[in-house]
Amino acid sequence: MCGFVGFLNETPDSETNNKTVRAMADRIAHRGPDQDDYYVDDDMSLGFRRLSIIDLEGGSQPIYNEDKTLVLVYNGEIYNYQSLRQELVSKGHKFYTNTDSEVILHGYEEYGKDLLPRLRGMFAFVIWDKKSKKLFGARDIFGIKPFFYYLKDKTFMFGSEIKAFLGNPQFQKELNRDRIPEYLCFEYIPSEETLFKNVYKLPPASYFEWQDGKMTQGKYYEMKYDIDNSKTLEQWEDIISDTFGNSTEVHGIADVEVGCFLSSGVDSSYVVKEMAKRNNVRTFSVGYEEERYSELKYAQEFAKTAGVENYSKKISADEFFEAAPLVQYYMDEPLPNPSAISLYFLTKTAAEQVKVVLSGEGADELFGGYHYYKDPLNFEKYQKLPLVLRKGLANAAEKLPRFHGRRFLIRGAQTIEESFVRNNYVYPYDERSKVLNPDIPAPNPAVFTKPYFDMVKDEDDVTKMQFADMQTWLVQDILVKADRMSMANSLELRVPFLDKEMLKVALAIPSEYRVSKEQTKIALRGAALKQVPEKTASMPKTGFLTPLNDWLKRDKYYNMVKSAFQSDTAKEFFNTDYILKLLDNHKNGREKNMKRIWSIYSFILWYDQYFNTVNNKQ
Repeated sequence: MCGFVGFLNETPDSETNNKTVRAMADRIAHRGPDQDDYYVDDDMSLGFRRLSIIDLEGGSQPIYNEDKTLVLVYNGEIYNYQSLRQELVSKGHKFYTNTDSEVILHGYEEYGKDLLPRLRGMFAFVIWDKKSKKLFGARDIFGIKPFFYYLKDKTFMFGSEIKAFLGNPQFQKELNRDRIPEYLCFEYIPSEETLFKNVYKLPPASYFEWQDGKMTQGKYYEMKYDIDNSKTLEQWEDIISDTFGNSTEVHGIADVEVGCFLSSGVDSSYVVKEMAKRNNVRTFSVGYEEERYSELKYAQEFAKTAGVENYSKKISADEFFEAAPLVQYYMDEPLPNPSAISLYFLTKTAAEQVKVVLSGEGADELFGGYHYYKDPLNFEKYQKLPLVLRKGLANAAEKLPRFHGRRFLIRGAQTIEESFVRNNYVYPYDERSKVLNPDIPAPNPAVFTKPYFDMVKDEDDVTKMQFADMQTWLVQDILVKADRMSMANSLELRVPFLDKEMLKVALAIPSEYRVSKEQTKIALRGAALKQVPEKTASMPKTGFLTPLNDWLKRDKYYNMVKSAFQSDTAKEFFNTDYILKLLDNHKNGREKNMKRIWSIYSFILWYDQYFNTVNNKQ
């Protein structure tokens, strides 16, 4: 796992370009503390920071082809690089390292962009062709590894993290205010834009080419369901078992020790059991001093049963709040998911002993793990009533105080597209104008998710929700915090559920083997049950629980947040009377506003880091 930076030279001054590319790479030194190197010619500057995982002695970058006309910088792991290498050697290519990065370079020489569908792994990279003066880059199919670029007039730069651009004097740091409404709804920006003007994300499964001052983009893979109804549940369980066994095996390839994260859930436990078949694996867990929010008891119990070592960390409230500003800095953009801070401490604990860990991210999206995937099944009979009747009941329920069944009546009158989006809102669409100061006109956020539902319009509602989650929540939240928090602590995080072969299986399993009214991840749990205790296999989805809801009611942390809500930053962007009322109502127990409060607080912390103090960061 590494980080790279680069830019098109606006001047042929090699001394200036060398200084600039080094300054950019220094901003992301946490991604690669083991080695740094650079390439600068009259047109292009490239920088690289390396975390040594494979071919510890010979795997430095930038890396070149035989005649040094192609130059590559790359972040990620290609798990089928050994078979691709043999194929390329048979075609006459000469290798001088044992790295997967050199396979990408020679593979591009041989196949061009047609190499991309052949790659099995997580990656983001660029290749500079010195002869044609063309830059080619790509990102993996899930978006596991990040790729950002800045494009304004003739200035073009790129890198693994946005903060790298701060090292380039051509970067004009500006807030993209128009996107704040989307942030308040989704807790991320659900498009290629970012909260920095003129900074964009290369989408997953995409490539780009830059030549003669023009950038073109294309997709090399489209995720499509191809449901296979011919197999029984037991057969699907066997297929998952075989495929996941292979996935964990290839994800375990490294020249350093590989550990595993371990929570109380089935996903991480399944990963651990597979890894333990081949190695003595160390596992890592986090919890809280407040026992009712902590998973440590279950994780430690499973570790003992599985015969693996477990190292754990209990996070205090003081540690949580002290880490919050630093976490928002590492994130590049504000991400108010409280589990990001838990993950920061988890990766920090693991990085004290290993350089690589496997984690369970992606299982819920691929195999149907979230509880709200049950909603279409629970609403099935009710939605047979005429829509006009359901709408009338929903309108009446919305005007009444909370009562048991109110949510059912409201959501039962919505289309799957409407109920899906509202389920994921932090601030509802009609509340944003009350929060912002001044109000920023913005479209209904459903426009950002509708295209994904349209892409699977012929599938059932459960499948539609999963597909939308894979395109939005997984890419913009789950994988962002996984990458940034692991890299903040110079730790490589691998995700064996998010594997090309696992995806093929997930896209073929009928929805009734994914979700029922009673259970989620049905087939995956059945596969896991062959190896983990029934208690673990049937454990309901909890996520990274935090005591934040309770902490915000304590005077110390309430006053900390209140001070931020009264700051100049808060006054510039938010209706402080409104957000202070949210905070007070939460503290007094009148409302549960934890997500709303933490969304605003995270934005303020992030803004202060990047627009008030970040120039002092190195």
